[in-house]
Amino acid sequence: MARILELTLNGRKRVDAVADNLLLLDYLRETVGLTGTKTGCDGGECGACTVLVDDVPRLSCLTLAASIEGARVDTVESLGEDGRLSAVQRGFHEKLGSQCGYCTPGFIMASVGLLRHNPQPTDDEILAALGSNICRCTGYVKIIEAVKYAADLHAAGTSP
Repeated sequence: MARILELTLNGRKRVDAVADNLLLLDYLRETVGLTGTKTGCDGGECGACTVLVDDVPRLSCLTLAASIEGARVDTVESLGEDGRLSAVQRGFHEKLGSQCGYCTPGFIMASVGLLRHNPQPTDDEILAALGSNICRCTGYVKIIEAVKYAADLHAAGTSP
């Protein structure tokens, strides 16, 4: 069965017909063509597919597209303006918060969600917010440094 899905995706209204069993991850990648959201474990364990739904991090591999009717969804493609990196993107770039980069979009979106709700998080709050994301290449030290740096940039006026 299919239904009409209306949502705001990366600041733009969209209306699409979606199957009842279509995952948000597949909707973003296959229907819309936004491939920044990564397919990782397909089981909600790695966080590579993290997007923001109404500013709250959500695992798109566990979310049915039809369940986000009327919501605002932000993907990694929504960040930055006029070719300038957002605070979190700059943090990951300048503080070397990514290695192979596969998990990076999920970490970035989880970090943006954190900073939108808590612009000056503690180390423990950063660890808790990123607890659903896994990186196989790093020891997480650089990721935490990247988020702290992004918080400082955000405090200075750069959007998260």
